[in-house]
Amino acid sequence: MAADSMEIDDALYSRQRYVLGDTAMQKMAQSHVFLSGIGGLGVEIAKNIILAGVKALTVHDTKHCTKWDLGINFFIHEDDVTSQRNRAEATLPRIAELNPYVHVAASTVPLDETTDLTFLKHYQCVILTEVSLLLQKKINDFCHAQQPPIKFISADVYGVCSRLFCDFGDEFEVLDTTGEEPKEIFISNITQSNPGIVTCLENHPHRLETGQFLTFREVNGMSCLNGSTHQITVVSPYSFSIGDTSEMEPYLHGGIAVQVKTPKMYYFEQLEKQITNPLCLVPDFSKPEAPLQIHVAMLALNHFQENFGRGPNIGCLQDAEEMLKIAISISETLENKPQVNGDVVKWLSRTAKGFLPPLAAAVGGVASQEVLKAVTGKFSPLQQWLYIDVLDIVTPLEKVGSEEFLPRGDRYDALRACIGDSLCQKLHDLNVFLVGCGAIGCEMLKNFALLGVGTGQDKGLVTITDPDLIEKSNLNRQFLFRPHHIQKPKSYTAAEATLNINPYIKIDSDINKVCPATENTYSDEFYTKQDVIVTALDNVEARRYIDSRCVANLRPLIDSGTMGTKGHTEVIVPHLTESYNSHRDPPEEEIPFCTLKSFPAAIEHTIQWARDKFESSFSHKPSLFNKFWQTYPSAEEVLQRIKSGESLEGCFHVIKTLSRRPRSWTQCVELARVKFEKYFSHKALQLLHSFPLDTRLKDGSLFWQSPKRPPFPVKFEFNDPLHYGFIVSTAKLFATVYCVPFTEKDLSEETILGIISSVKVPEFRPSNKVVQTDETARKPDHIPVSSEDERNAIFQLEKSILSSEALETDLQMKPISFEKDDDSNGHIDFVTAASNLRAKMYNIEPADRFKTKRIAGKIIPAIATATAAVSGLVALELIKVVGGYPADAYKNCFLNLAIPIMVFTETAEVRRTEIRNGISFTIWDRWTIYGKEDFTLLDFINAVREKYGIEPTMVVQGVKMLYVPVMPGHIKRLKLTMQKLVKPSADKKYVDLTVSFAPETDGEEDLPGPPVRYYFVQEDN
Repeated sequence: MAADSMEIDDALYSRQRYVLGDTAMQKMAQSHVFLSGIGGLGVEIAKNIILAGVKALTVHDTKHCTKWDLGINFFIHEDDVTSQRNRAEATLPRIAELNPYVHVAASTVPLDETTDLTFLKHYQCVILTEVSLLLQKKINDFCHAQQPPIKFISADVYGVCSRLFCDFGDEFEVLDTTGEEPKEIFISNITQSNPGIVTCLENHPHRLETGQFLTFREVNGMSCLNGSTHQITVVSPYSFSIGDTSEMEPYLHGGIAVQVKTPKMYYFEQLEKQITNPLCLVPDFSKPEAPLQIHVAMLALNHFQENFGRGPNIGCLQDAEEMLKIAISISETLENKPQVNGDVVKWLSRTAKGFLPPLAAAVGGVASQEVLKAVTGKFSPLQQWLYIDVLDIVTPLEKVGSEEFLPRGDRYDALRACIGDSLCQKLHDLNVFLVGCGAIGCEMLKNFALLGVGTGQDKGLVTITDPDLIEKSNLNRQFLFRPHHIQKPKSYTAAEATLNINPYIKIDSDINKVCPATENTYSDEFYTKQDVIVTALDNVEARRYIDSRCVANLRPLIDSGTMGTKGHTEVIVPHLTESYNSHRDPPEEEIPFCTLKSFPAAIEHTIQWARDKFESSFSHKPSLFNKFWQTYPSAEEVLQRIKSGESLEGCFHVIKTLSRRPRSWTQCVELARVKFEKYFSHKALQLLHSFPLDTRLKDGSLFWQSPKRPPFPVKFEFNDPLHYGFIVSTAKLFATVYCVPFTEKDLSEETILGIISSVKVPEFRPSNKVVQTDETARKPDHIPVSSEDERNAIFQLEKSILSSEALETDLQMKPISFEKDDDSNGHIDFVTAASNLRAKMYNIEPADRFKTKRIAGKIIPAIATATAAVSGLVALELIKVVGGYPADAYKNCFLNLAIPIMVFTETAEVRRTEIRNGISFTIWDRWTIYGKEDFTLLDFINAVREKYGIEPTMVVQGVKMLYVPVMPGHIKRLKLTMQKLVKPSADKKYVDLTVSFAPETDGEEDLPGPPVRYYFVQEDN
């Protein structure tokens, strides 16, 4: 984003633009940020804010690179350590290449009590890491005193505890606190009363909160509400009050209430004052006291450092005792006099010299989002402290000897000081399967590299797969990729970049999709070799599939995902937790077919209609056309066959397409003009012919009332850019699918005007077609062809053959695949023009190209801050999985960095299903039966009864029913061998079957059982 032109590079920033919006992006592109301390936390923050696109960042550091840094800063390499380079200078070129639009500079001058701080006046935001508390206070006082105040953020990670503090000045105005789209609510009634009660359409809850503001439009009857703004009070999920409406005209029908975003002021106190009376975000509601306890412990650590000129030694009990005394005395000076938690103080003291890279990734993600809030005024800022601890990682290490935590002189010393050498070794020997190398995947690989995952001498391997190639829009958050990697496979590129962080990591990279089709590659044997599976996916279907494979093979799975500033993590552990498939989100609401076809009420409906038109005209029909002519190679043969009365599937539509095929640029433009008339004029006239404006329903109410909007025909105007844009984009797409060449001259206004002025536009003739009004009706699969249509097809095909317009080249089209990210292809231009013309026809507020692209392309908004935070939290859970921790140690997380909230919850305990007679199972149980060559279905049923004490009444393999007694012929199957019934491939040793059991009382459903793995022959144990 060049600062002078202020143009936003959409190809790079598109996913982030949908999170922040253009105003915030432009403010960010004018901001200068200063960051001190480029250790493990500083480099995370630098990475995220450079990817986001601030104007300039200065990274400051006075330390030299050591071996220690290799395990915490992913941009410091071994040669930097050998040559003892300054950390800021070593990191500078590597962070600078993350984003060409950001100017990055390094500073190595000392920053201490004697420094003249006036140089900070150049910056809008100052971030401090690895700075003493005394100096933090001094710099904070300076920043707070400026006019306008310089936004101040300090962040630190010490061992198993982290702290983040924000001060954005006495007053800080936020224009948009959540970043959510303003809600639109369709109204069904407004009472004439004090207060007036507004009711929404049934089955459409308003999801508003008391105190929010709404404005009204399109209200009939109580029309004085239109254009007015009201503060609301929620009455129920479907109604709210708006103040006195008793003197207004009675409400008739219609109306839309639109949420109004109102600015909000936030007030901050300086660090000095906040230390004694801290305002903290509570991330874990099961431990509401924890933030204050960590606050005291970290203050005690700062005092210890000031008193002794050093941090407490690793695992030193004396230092821990000393720190505890300091903590107790500090607690007395605070306003709330919080209770000191001895365990927190002890573990902080023992690990403070160490560093957990995943904790830094999590805190760094949150801190970076606060930087973006500071410079843009977008989203609610943190007030004012956030403390995250990972005591649940170290608590089980209570009895581990202190020598386990001592340095060994390698790159893992900082990690070892926190989790001990044995856990480090387990991480080195880990086999992990990472599915997806996008934004979360890149962040995960960085975390794996810093933790030394898959670096063991004899054991350990990271397997990664991703079928996608790198696009420019990925570079904004998939930080392992650079511009010269565009169009290269993500997995191979990510593997290479990970080796730059840690040359000892072993990575096996694939470009496969993980799905039923690749089960030969990702077989049960493959899963069994993995210690843990980590998903970095962007869709639910793939998550469900991988979850089912993990459950079948008893493998732990850690899942995560982000959408804009929101993120989640979920840890799934065999025999302890529920699985991903145990809970199902409600399915996305589909837009009813009749709404799309005839009764749109919102811009989302017109965009989906335009997207469907694109699919049908430029992809689906050309594909069917090609498929037909591959089946029947010549037009003459087809003509003979239909003349002899044969019915060839799809031939009517194919012949119609062939006979109307445009053969020149002029004909493509003419076709586009005719389509304009059909879509945006005739459609409206037909609907008004079928349902005149005064049409009433059986109950006497108007047919055309909210949410149904009457359409009005759009008259074609050549000089209207929207009309002209539709003609050009449609003609270009027709030319592409029909293989018609066109030149720059063809695209000139003069040429197109010349063609359009001579087009004979067909007149509207009303038809008696029935218009579908039933919201539950689905789109018909195929429309029947009349005998007149068939006769017409014969005539048209004969005509095409006689005029030599059914030659081999005429029997081919070029289907187009919708591609949202290539602006030169005209796909989004067509969808935007078609959608906005339809919106105009129905008097719906149009959407710009940017919003249309997001909805039509189903783009998931994304930003590096949330991705980094989520992947850090996943890697923390990975350490617990590797350590074989008990169920209560694991935490799932939901976060929304915009608000900001971060909620940790315990994992859901696995449910046990009772069959009967004390026999029960969970999703992780699997029964096994070993058979032999002549083993029959009856033998299998008897074997289950003998081994598990209950007789199956039904046996199913996937979707194939092997034995259902009520089905005809199934009783005979009891004598068949399992080999014959299942028909396994030669290499298949077993099959997973589903069995169920008779209910205890007749009339009830059969009782389900766990999966039964049937081995065709006895395995050698």
